[in-house]
Amino acid sequence: MPRITNAPASRRRRKRRLALASGFRGARSKLFRQATEAVDRAMVMHYKHRKHRKREFRALWITRLSAACKARGFSYNRLVEGLAKAQVLMNRKMLSEIAIHDPDGFTQIVELAKKSVA
Repeated sequence: MPRITNAPASRRRRKRRLALASGFRGARSKLFRQATEAVDRAMVMHYKHRKHRKREFRALWITRLSAACKARGFSYNRLVEGLAKAQVLMNRKMLSEIAIHDPDGFTQIVELAKKSVA
């Protein structure tokens, strides 16, 4: 009876893992064990950094809004408080885009928030 191995599946598995490591430097893209470790770590970091990117963008939008509010003699936290009281449901990303591309419209939003806070 012939000896049966798992060679085709093993080869496919190794090729797939090495393909995932194709852009890595040195042995990390050539040798299976190093490639496996590098790909595993890269996957973990990719997951973490997707979450981190959301935090970084929110911080950027808040910084932009704070600068735009200060230019109009108002503070960011008062803007958020005023918009909440005025029941304006707009996220920070959209407010930031308005502040950049439509300064007059943002001034109106700030005035609305000022009225609500006062």
